[in-house]
Amino acid sequence: MKGPRETDFAYQAVYRYLTHLTHKSDGGTPIRLPSLRQLAVRLNVSISTIQYAYSLLEKEGRVYSVAKSGYYSLPVTAIGPQTSGNDLLECVYANARRPEMLVLSTDEPALLQPLDSPLLMLERELLRQYPRQPASAAQPCGELELRTALAARYTTSPARCWHADEVYIGADLRGVLEILIAVLRLKDATVVIESPCDWVILRLFEAAGVRVVELPLRVCGSLDLEQLKEVLEARPVRLVVLSSGMSMPRGSQIPDDNRQSIADLLAQHGSWVLENDCYGELGFESDGPRFRDLLDPDRLIVFSSFEKLIGPEAPYGYLLSRLLGNELQRHFLLRAFRLSPIRQKAIARLYSSGRIDQHLQVLRRLLKERQVQMTQLLHERLGDALQLVEPQGGATIWARSLRQVDVRRVFQRLLKQQVVIAPGELFSLQGLYGQHLRLSHTFSGDHDLGTALGLLGDALRLESVD
Repeated sequence: MKGPRETDFAYQAVYRYLTHLTHKSDGGTPIRLPSLRQLAVRLNVSISTIQYAYSLLEKEGRVYSVAKSGYYSLPVTAIGPQTSGNDLLECVYANARRPEMLVLSTDEPALLQPLDSPLLMLERELLRQYPRQPASAAQPCGELELRTALAARYTTSPARCWHADEVYIGADLRGVLEILIAVLRLKDATVVIESPCDWVILRLFEAAGVRVVELPLRVCGSLDLEQLKEVLEARPVRLVVLSSGMSMPRGSQIPDDNRQSIADLLAQHGSWVLENDCYGELGFESDGPRFRDLLDPDRLIVFSSFEKLIGPEAPYGYLLSRLLGNELQRHFLLRAFRLSPIRQKAIARLYSSGRIDQHLQVLRRLLKERQVQMTQLLHERLGDALQLVEPQGGATIWARSLRQVDVRRVFQRLLKQQVVIAPGELFSLQGLYGQHLRLSHTFSGDHDLGTALGLLGDALRLESVD
């Protein structure tokens, strides 16, 4: 555990370590597990990493906590099944946390090159500089040093400049998007999104009572301008959600001419535009201008997180907005995110020192190498079963079954063989991708990928409904 972690996030390694400890209670008697501090010292990771690993085990029902006493393991025989209920997303999440599974459903680009060690080293240095929390006033919108670093990174010209007071940092991506939904009053409003779309965004909109109109990306990765125009003219559209660079989970980029045409069309309407920049820096090749370079910045909101670039030690989400300042500040104050100022300062130093850019060069290269290997293997083993979208970035591959299949049954069959995939129906609220699936080309642990793809091919053939 104290050596280099080249292929694992720290919390995943801790999770597996704790899983082995909990297996010792097979006899039916719970055992007391090490404290957060004991494990942090033993495994040379942060206390927050230990806490996160314990929280995963607690959600799975493998451990329970006792106030002022600590964590205890449950006997393996007491642990319930991992596929409770009919919620497909819940089933994917539950099974992906099982240590024996080959997880081909996740989207974890930083898994290949996590920045947790440099980040924690910076944090320790800062703790020596600030042995007590700084006496400055509370910063409910995020640490000023980090907000300043982000504003500088997004500034590209005098006309396209950002300032620290236009940046808002929250505990995670979900938290900042929930605030944005409230600030824009999206309940019962119409929102247009490019599709397929990240399930986190879809679930948040669905839970908030938002009317979602999905615009499917075409084969070339572009949006149908006539379809977008019809939607904008047919009803009041409060918000249009677009990817800045990478359209995930497809892993494609909108062509430059189509991007410019979309920007020209949106300029004629009064809708807010929400740019998803979570994957904006994960393209294999440098791309053209982003939507934020083409649109009126006063009607633009950008959101992203650090997790895709740095890893789970940096889970914070953030927004950039010029005109919603008063309302955003009020909601961030009401939400009262409790964020570590030292951790935020450490992330800021990664940006201001140029360390993040060096990291991204290596990460993109590793992602590209892994993607080429995975794509070649898929063509060799499943060329007659799957049609792939050649990824232009990111850590996943979007595929469509060439046979008419029940992908949910394929998913269930693979679970029994300890393989987890992400069915395409998770990426639409309107059932648009029943024949699709998302596969990862970054995963942890020692697995025989060739055997797993063979199982996938068998499942696709067996569940064919032709």
